[in-house]
Amino acid sequence: MGVIRKTRSVTLLLNEFEKRSSAIAVIDLIACLSSKMNKTTIYRVLDKLEEDKILHSFLGKNGNKWYAKCHGCSVSGHQDAHPHFQCSDCGKVDCLPTNILIPEIPNRKVDVSQVLLQGKCNECFV
Repeated sequence: MGVIRKTRSVTLLLNEFEKRSSAIAVIDLIACLSSKMNKTTIYRVLDKLEEDKILHSFLGKNGNKWYAKCHGCSVSGHQDAHPHFQCSDCGKVDCLPTNILIPEIPNRKVDVSQVLLQGKCNECFV
C-alpha cells in the first residue's frame, strides 16, 4: 500500500482514464495498450491502482471486469458505494452519482457490494 510510483506504465494507464469519462473494461485496456506494455503489467498496475484507491473495479454483464476512477476514496478505504449502469445496446458503463446505503446485517460483515443496472443509455434510448 501507499503512494504508487509514477512509472511509464502507471502514467499510460491513468491517461486512459483521463481521456474517458466512463468506466473501461480490462479487455479494452489490454487491446488499447498491448503495443506499449504486456497484459501482465496491465493487470499488475490495475491491481496496485485499486489497492491505492485510485481506481475501483466491478463486474459488468458477461462477467467482464471494469475499472473506473474513484471519487472521495483514500488508502484507508473506498467511500463510493455506488451502482453502475451498463447500456445493453452500446455497452458503455457509467458510475451512477448515487450512493447506496448497505444495511447492517446481523452476524455478517459486508466487505464488497456491487450493483449493476442494465438498460439503454441516453444516447441509445430514443
